Amino acid sequence: MYRTHNCGELSLKDIGKKVILSGWIQKIRNLGSLFFIDIRDYFGITQLIIYKKSVKKNISLGKEFIIQVKGKVVERLSKNYNIPTGEIEILVYHIDLLNSSLSPPFTIENQTDGNEEIRMIYRYLDIRRNPIKNNLMIRHNLALETRNFLSKNGFLEIETPVLINYTPEGARSFVVPSRTSPNKFYALAQSPQLFKQLLMIGGIDKYFQIVKCFRDEDSRSDRQIEFTQIDCEMSFVEVHDVLVFFEYFIKHIFKKIKNIQLNSFPCISYSEAIKMYGTDSPDIRFDMTFVELNDLVKREKINLLKTQELVIGIKIQKCHNIHDNDQINFFLKKIENKNFFWIKCLSNQTLPSSNINFLNEKNLKIFVKYFKALPGDLLFFSYGKKRKTREELGKIRLKIADFLNLKNSKTFQPLWITDLPLLEWEEQSKKYKSVHHPFTSPKEEDLHLLEKYPKNIRSKSYDLIINGIEIGSGSIRIHNKNIQNIIFKHLGLSQKEIEHRFGFFIKAFEYGVPPHGGIAFGLDRLVNLLEGNKNIKNFIAFPKNNYGKDIMTNAPSFLEKDKLKELHIR
Repeated sequence: MYRTHNCGELSLKDIGKKVILSGWIQKIRNLGSLFFIDIRDYFGITQLIIYKKSVKKNISLGKEFIIQVKGKVVERLSKNYNIPTGEIEILVYHIDLLNSSLSPPFTIENQTDGNEEIRMIYRYLDIRRNPIKNNLMIRHNLALETRNFLSKNGFLEIETPVLINYTPEGARSFVVPSRTSPNKFYALAQSPQLFKQLLMIGGIDKYFQIVKCFRDEDSRSDRQIEFTQIDCEMSFVEVHDVLVFFEYFIKHIFKKIKNIQLNSFPCISYSEAIKMYGTDSPDIRFDMTFVELNDLVKREKINLLKTQELVIGIKIQKCHNIHDNDQINFFLKKIENKNFFWIKCLSNQTLPSSNINFLNEKNLKIFVKYFKALPGDLLFFSYGKKRKTREELGKIRLKIADFLNLKNSKTFQPLWITDLPLLEWEEQSKKYKSVHHPFTSPKEEDLHLLEKYPKNIRSKSYDLIINGIEIGSGSIRIHNKNIQNIIFKHLGLSQKEIEHRFGFFIKAFEYGVPPHGGIAFGLDRLVNLLEGNKNIKNFIAFPKNNYGKDIMTNAPSFLEKDKLKELHIR
């Protein structure tokens, strides 16, 4: 028997018990005739007290050595109320060394001295630290709660293939050579999209899967080349049905995992989001919606601005903590866009920045009056071409929020974005591409535009944004064969390519496709958001770095010539 108890469960009620513990040495304090050891396992830490004369074996010990001890639970004189076992210690009478350890390359403590790279190389050591271990436990609880909730609501968990035929879905796919089929390749699934639709055609009413997906894209703090999503699909639903149910789901998750009661989710269209925030992923924890000023600058005949395609502004209230121009100028240096200016309102005057010498005092007062700005308020403006002006002020809005500490990580503001464009034109390839994916249904009221004006079509799509982060994305799917074929042709696919890539899928349309739709949530992003973290790597057991490499296993790596030959690759 390696242990009678774990290192996190003993307390005052166990005083006098003889116990056996096993674990890693966290700390050693040698006081000569006796020494104290903190022993750690998955469950916690227990202090050991060892008199050298009472231990027969004279063994050498160090940090991260694995030991087994036998002893008696006694009350601890110097209590540590920060840990569950802090009121007791083990008076050891026998100790065995189970395994030794090299000196760790970084401290196995909550606050470690290891940088991200070294911790990724020795990830198995990093997992011993409470922050990473606890993150994995939270992830487990989220996955378990998801399974239980969806199962109780009639969803059936079904696994779909990972090795599939290559189909263009928007992102680049990883490909896998086939040894038994020379010069042919599988693709790693970017998502279970087609298969979950086929399940609906197969009569499954509600499906879900917590599934690994693969996309050959650049990694970053909120994206990995292999990631996990909570994938869901439902038959006989419209947009409203999906939004209502999955708002219920997200509220349930937040309540269960964090004991947070979310308010109802507002819903705005894609065009409204761009118009009001300059982005399709707005953070609405703070206000600062855009105000269009074209009519004002034309009416007041404000030079330069009156000729611009778009002039917009935002108001930031009560910035009394910014006392002088130096603070603002320091902030402005971080903003690359030069087509903007700001006005700060003081009790007796307005102080413009130096880059707006084309505005006189009268102009400044016009803006202050229009925004009903009060002393301490800041006004920011951007002007130029419509799309770029909105994008740039959207970026400035977020930088202002960071500068003024308006992003409270403990506040959560979900938002549905609906009616995204169905297609967008790619100038470089001279063809359309899907904004979501090729299987997204157009809105019925826009179907008349399908043949001649595809770029004006809105889709039955929806994204869930929480605190400016896309957490989920989905749509109602096309269930009409003719519409699906038209979409494929707009994407530049020939009839031969359609047959080659999607022949099996189009064939299924001959056998009665129910109206259906679904959504997928990024599990990595969701747990990262719940915990207020800034890096999803902290919630993945063995993540890749920002270059898509596993620096622990050294993947990807070169293959030997004989293996390449076996795979028919030269």
